Amino acid sequence: MSERPTTASVGQRVTHRRYVPYSHAHYAGNLVDGAYSLAAFGDVATEMCIVTDGDEGLFASYSDVQFKAPVRAGDVIEISAEIIRVGTRSREMDFEVRVVARGTPARGASAAETLDPPVVATTARGVVVVP
Repeated sequence: MSERPTTASVGQRVTHRRYVPYSHAHYAGNLVDGAYSLAAFGDVATEMCIVTDGDEGLFASYSDVQFKAPVRAGDVIEISAEIIRVGTRSREMDFEVRVVARGTPARGASAAETLDPPVVATTARGVVVVP
């Protein structure tokens, strides 16, 4: 296997958007557990590693995970990863989940609205390693 030089650089960013399905609601009020955000962080970190290093990489650690606002079934969330440090084989990233749209059941069963500004729901810092 030939080695490919990294293109990782501080400030590089990957962003995903997804709808949170009702099948992921765990608690009253259609709340989704915090593990949903952590799994989403893993997905953006994987894409970042593929883009920068041609490999999916492996998560080594999370630190400073903060749950700041609820994520609910029916939300549309935006998940981002930004590289803040590049090591020889490690990449440190800041992660954020923002709720960009949310259902408004008072207006009707399927009513929803975009949130401007989006609500920051979860933040974390993490380290991934690549071969």
